[in-house]
Amino acid sequence: MSDFYVALPGETAPPVPPGAKLCNGDDMRILHSAFLFAYPRMAQLVRDAPPGDTARAALVAEWLGDIDNTLHIHHTDEEELLFDQLAERAPACALHVGQMKAHHAQVHALLEEIVPLRTEWEQTADPEVGAKLADAYDRMLAVLKVHLRREVVEIVPVAEKVITEKEWSMMAERGTKAVPRNRLMPQLGMLLSSSSPEDRQKFFKAIPAPVRLMYRAYGRRQYEAQFRLLWPGEAVPETV
Repeated sequence: MSDFYVALPGETAPPVPPGAKLCNGDDMRILHSAFLFAYPRMAQLVRDAPPGDTARAALVAEWLGDIDNTLHIHHTDEEELLFDQLAERAPACALHVGQMKAHHAQVHALLEEIVPLRTEWEQTADPEVGAKLADAYDRMLAVLKVHLRREVVEIVPVAEKVITEKEWSMMAERGTKAVPRNRLMPQLGMLLSSSSPEDRQKFFKAIPAPVRLMYRAYGRRQYEAQFRLLWPGEAVPETV
């Protein structure tokens, strides 16, 4: 996804403060790339589910819910731990922070629409409900394709200069703790598989050793099994 993270004509970025980096924001790109793997696939998964097949709808809805919850948690953490601090310490970035908050408001409104539709569709596999859910995911993707790119391009370079490593790490720690333990390994697999080989290796090395051991022992198998259930016949993307 590296070529994706560039400014488009007419877009501007805030000035990057001078001085050394205080934190490394690469994990923001890694997480965003995982969302950019997931959200383009969501509407089609819903549309492809056979009408009335509640078992398939439940499988798909569980994965959709995992990603939606992770996105919501990620945005909440940014709003509580990043945006206001960034605008205060780098005032020239305040306008861009405001744009990110506006994107978040759009995402939040879409999640409020998606959650009850997803719950109803999971229970009924009703194709009319599924059509509404798929349409909502199409609209979510349109917002995220702008937001996820611009946040990496415009916000992260400034954050690296004014946010400490301890402050930055708090977002990842809170996000990880919010994921149910039985869903953590499949999500880690998706993070790794949607990253570039270089990012994947750096990210995996930075993970605590017990988590690396769990992933190699059984987590990768959990991720691969989930992928095959969701996309039978499709090659499982490489992780580590």
